[in-house]
Amino acid sequence: MNKHLDISPEVKAALEAGKPVVALESTIISHGMPYPKNVETALLVEETVRKNGAVPATIAIIGGRLKAGLSHEEIEHLGKAGKSVTKASRRDLPALAAFGADGATTVTTTMIIAHMAGISIFATGGVGGVHRGAETTMDISADLEELAQTPVMVVCAGAKSILDLGLTLEYLETKGVPVIGYGTNELPAFYTRESGLRVDYRVDSPEELAAMFRAQRELELKAGMLVTNPIPVQYSMNKKAIDAAIDEALRQCRVNGIHGKETTPFLLAKVVELTGGMSLESNIRLVLNNAELAAKTAVALSGK
Repeated sequence: MNKHLDISPEVKAALEAGKPVVALESTIISHGMPYPKNVETALLVEETVRKNGAVPATIAIIGGRLKAGLSHEEIEHLGKAGKSVTKASRRDLPALAAFGADGATTVTTTMIIAHMAGISIFATGGVGGVHRGAETTMDISADLEELAQTPVMVVCAGAKSILDLGLTLEYLETKGVPVIGYGTNELPAFYTRESGLRVDYRVDSPEELAAMFRAQRELELKAGMLVTNPIPVQYSMNKKAIDAAIDEALRQCRVNGIHGKETTPFLLAKVVELTGGMSLESNIRLVLNNAELAAKTAVALSGK
């Protein structure tokens, strides 16, 4: 085991027994929502994983230690610290480990630590991608590169609709990452089920997802697998309304000179503000929906 990694006793016991485990990110705790809603949501996501037969492993960096499985106290610590905690991507891990600092994991770093711990399935909200205007800014999320090289299944509600979804799909195709629609042929766009873009494959059960991932591992392909799970119909937002809010948020982002890894948190916060909080409720519901599917898939993959 990597000397910088701590696996919680519950997660370690589950992995050793071959029981299903689902990784969960921590950026949603520190940067995604205000306190105490962030902590309440994190614990509710863990509870959802448990109710569907798997063990949750919320992942973060605490005091320079890579953690696979957090205690309630550690989740509370991240929730209260909020944006003062480093939003940690791959490039941040050496500094955080060397200097004993805290970090909240993005999709990228959650995948890295999950794979290091031996966890194959990860549930999140949405993945990063190619940002609008990337042909001049080169602003492309590290999530896409990690999906190309780390063999973890990521269950999400699609790429965030603040991105260029068409270019995101093109990038994933180039990197050999299969994009799967759960119960749909269309790429969901985080807050809404609609994008007008097609996924590579459609599956209709956790068992089918497990079979595809098992085959990918047996073929020894190094890439991850992206499962896009549409937000439940009753929580899906009107596409025109959410697009209008995103356009205004992007305008404000440009005016304020926001760039790099601060872009997504800024945009999501502005969208919450512009939608009167509706997008925050949608965000919570889609994360719970993804946690449920990830847990059921982990159960199918483990055969337990």
